[in-house]
Amino acid sequence: MRGTVYRVCRQLPGRIARTPLTLTLSPAGRGNQTEIAAGVSAHSYGCHLTNRDLMASITIRQLDDDLKKRLKLQAARHGRSMEDEVRTILRDAAAAGGGHAPEPQSPASVRTTQVRTTQVAPKPGTQPAPAQRHILLIIGGGIAAYKSLDLIRRLKERGFALRCILTAAAQQFVTPLSVGALAGEPAFTDLFDPKSEFDAGHIRLARQPELIVVAPATADLMAKMAGGHADDLASAVLLATNRPVLLAPAMNPMMWANRATVRNVQLLIRDGVALVGPNEGEMAERGEWGSGRMAEPLEIVAAVEKHLRTDDKPLAGKRVIVTSGPTHEPIDPVRYIANRSSGKQGHAIAAAAAAAGADVVLVSGPVNVADPSGVTIIRIESAREMFDAVEKALPADCAIFAAAVADWRVAEPGREKIKKAKGATPAFALVENPDILATIAHRKRQRPKLVIGFAAETQNVIDNAKAKLARKGCDWIVANDVSPASGVMGGDRNTVHLVTHAGVESWPQQSKEEVALALVARIASTLVESAEVSEKAK
Repeated sequence: MRGTVYRVCRQLPGRIARTPLTLTLSPAGRGNQTEIAAGVSAHSYGCHLTNRDLMASITIRQLDDDLKKRLKLQAARHGRSMEDEVRTILRDAAAAGGGHAPEPQSPASVRTTQVRTTQVAPKPGTQPAPAQRHILLIIGGGIAAYKSLDLIRRLKERGFALRCILTAAAQQFVTPLSVGALAGEPAFTDLFDPKSEFDAGHIRLARQPELIVVAPATADLMAKMAGGHADDLASAVLLATNRPVLLAPAMNPMMWANRATVRNVQLLIRDGVALVGPNEGEMAERGEWGSGRMAEPLEIVAAVEKHLRTDDKPLAGKRVIVTSGPTHEPIDPVRYIANRSSGKQGHAIAAAAAAAGADVVLVSGPVNVADPSGVTIIRIESAREMFDAVEKALPADCAIFAAAVADWRVAEPGREKIKKAKGATPAFALVENPDILATIAHRKRQRPKLVIGFAAETQNVIDNAKAKLARKGCDWIVANDVSPASGVMGGDRNTVHLVTHAGVESWPQQSKEEVALALVARIASTLVESAEVSEKAK
């Protein structure tokens, strides 16, 4: 073994008698082998390995039956082969011993190395890393499979540990290589893979995760689930699992509406399977429109987080109202006054509040973004409809007014389409719409503890936001620059300033989802502090 050699030590579980152990490593790209004899005590073992050697092929010899059984059980619990389990143990040990100075070694000096057993003490003040939540993603064979790559990235961003199965049809749309690269582990494709099935790998895949997500869930895959088929890896795992299953259906609208599919879906729901989507929209086939689009990756992530919800939900038991999107004020049955709001920021806030455990009511104007999971949606058109919906949704602990509400409306909209007349320009009398933010902020009864407005400005952003805070009587203003050069209107990123009575906080540019998460975290801490102050006052 050439190169820099590190000393590594790792505690093994259980009481294991001292046993001679030989690891034979066949380094990648080389034909020779290196044997390492290591003493295994009741508490730990150690050896000298290079980073390159940790990627090698490992053969384990001279293990007694008790140690082999324990190692096999540990590998099964982690969903790995014994070879992968040993490699993982050694890799973790190398990382844990990374503070030791590397020692260059000659090939002869490490050809056979007797290793002392040593325990590695944790560094003072360190906390154990939080346990990862394990998810198995099954990718079905449909054009929506390309979205699974973004779904993997979104789940990994949130700290989930992921394993992936691709059906044969899925591999026509995405490759195991791309899926494995994003997931950080090789993708599984074959029920009869000798590398994983020597110890019933499909059973381990079925039992290890906390949740199985099928996205896209095709009509064929759901029919197999409903019928109890197990003729490939995906269907075998789904039949063998005792874990919750979340489906994200994706198919042509006619397939989704087919009575066979309807029967299968009803049966799966009765069996306890959960669904997210499908959404309505344009299909891959030209001219096709209807229900059958797979839920967007962020919708699926929200559904996953809802299913794996823990006690750490800072807004649990709280009611939050969020307004989002534009309003449309009719001029006549065809035309209306509107603005360029996309609703992306408001919908992201609603999703983040729901993920934090809140009971969320989302009052949405006409938008083209997907509905967040786990929230109550109230769809409106005009400012007056939004005002009525907000008042009916009270009482609430927090109200977040992210919608871009039209300030004026036509006093008398035309009952018929207004015809163009040569040389004559129609005159419209405009009247002011209700000021939803100011009205709710100044309520004597049922005023939310925290009222938050948004200020979309094109100049003097912070000064205008401070003036709006004072004028409206709300608690916070989230201000942003929506001039065309900023790209905020309709875009995916935002740069905001949180204006409160205590001062101004300018946040860095972030995605709208990140802005939403940061805002909801601040809301949660403020409501908790407010509750503590109220309790002390009693």
